[in-house]
Amino acid sequence: MGKLIVISAPSGAGKTSIVKHLLENMDVLSFSVSACSRDKRESEVDGKDYHFLGIEEFKKKIKEVAFLEWEEVYENQFYGTLKSELQRVWNEGKVVIFDVDVVGGLNIKKQYPKECLSLFIMPPSIDVLRKRLSGRGSESEEKLEMRLAKAEQEISKNQDFDKVILNDDFGIACEEIMKVITNFINT
Repeated sequence: MGKLIVISAPSGAGKTSIVKHLLENMDVLSFSVSACSRDKRESEVDGKDYHFLGIEEFKKKIKEVAFLEWEEVYENQFYGTLKSELQRVWNEGKVVIFDVDVVGGLNIKKQYPKECLSLFIMPPSIDVLRKRLSGRGSESEEKLEMRLAKAEQEISKNQDFDKVILNDDFGIACEEIMKVITNFINT
């Protein structure tokens, strides 16, 4: 069994950008592609950004116990990690890195307490988070408020992670995370 790195954060805190940076700079890591029930955005690629399953297929895989973890984040909006992703990465001899929400990250850590390093990316503030999410232009005002309320709940769980990293300065945050991951992999 290999090692796992969980990167979790509220939506808009920068976890996806950080994970991309880590994958570009740490050859030992390989990305676990999450599954979701939502439609893909214009810029996204199926099987690369997510496995876009649709609601019915996602529910079918839940019944088949095909997920390491899954969650209904909003009504009929499911996200999860297929067990097959772990095996795929470990078969490559690499360390699995996850870009998952807070509940998903804690669920993975619970199942692999010794093999998993869980990192929480802390946004500088809720105001900065609001600006980042608004800047995407993909959210209605109602959805934006839902995401911000959820972000506040998620931030309250940061102490359950192995390490909290403030993403106030992207370069510094990435450097710190790379050091923490390297130490974990080498122990």
